Amino acid sequence: MSVHVTGVDDPDRRGGWTPDVDRRLATLESPVRAVLEPYVSSLTAGDRITLVPDAHYPYHPSSGMVTDPAVVGSIAGRLETWTDADVAIAGASDERIAFDRTAAYLDYPAVAERFDVDLVDLADGGRRNTVVAVGDEQVSVSVPDRLVESTVVVVPTLRPTEAGPVAGGSRALGRLVSSVADADPTAVAATQAVEPALSVLDATTVYSGDPVAADALFAGPTAQVDAIGSSLLERPIEEDPVLRRIHGDDEPSISLESAADDPDAEVDLAALRRRLPEGGLPPRDDTHPAVTTAYRLYAAVAGDAVPPQLEQR
Repeated sequence: MSVHVTGVDDPDRRGGWTPDVDRRLATLESPVRAVLEPYVSSLTAGDRITLVPDAHYPYHPSSGMVTDPAVVGSIAGRLETWTDADVAIAGASDERIAFDRTAAYLDYPAVAERFDVDLVDLADGGRRNTVVAVGDEQVSVSVPDRLVESTVVVVPTLRPTEAGPVAGGSRALGRLVSSVADADPTAVAATQAVEPALSVLDATTVYSGDPVAADALFAGPTAQVDAIGSSLLERPIEEDPVLRRIHGDDEPSISLESAADDPDAEVDLAALRRRLPEGGLPPRDDTHPAVTTAYRLYAAVAGDAVPPQLEQR
């Protein structure tokens, strides 16, 4: 299985966050096209496409904890030139916060309007119950109809989970289905039930103890892209309950191909791995300083309010 990778060449970034979304979109246009082109036929085969990014409150894209909406917008813009399919950006409300509020904090409404795509709250639609074999276990999952009935592109970030393994596309899908099973078999079952056409790993900003401007994009089958992400974070695949179930006991065979138009944008994985810090997520009971700084920057640029829990920090 092949995974395609390209660098995001932004000479003006110099390792910092670029708050100008127009400039980020312009910078991402070429690399997004490059990593998607090998998969055009599978992406345009249907009449409905659903993009599933990481979108969590209260994180800002500069933290590396959520997908940069400019990456999602660039994917939507590229699809707009290739197909007349109905394209949507999907998330789900939960007991903590409504999806439309999270989307508004991350500025997805502006992205959706710009590229004429819908924002879909998967908590509001119908669901389809199915039983999936995960090894010797039968896992019952309730999957949103939108994910079953459309071509799905998962757009995760390169970051670990709270437990340590890579978050990845499989776990992103697992959070959107209902199941009485534990999270790990649910993630495997969700990936098998949805059968995403593609994962696009947003490694423009990475989080692993600290945010890092990695300026890279990866695209390919979800299981293989998740394995690449686990390798970059130096998490052994055999110690990841999700990847171990997906790939079995054998080391996955993955062909990594450069999709860069510009040789200067090619990604040195060994060098990238050395640049990434060693660490996990911010403590659950304390807001990480990166989040506070990022949101204050966002509020200053966008004119939005700083969330109340961050105001006194």
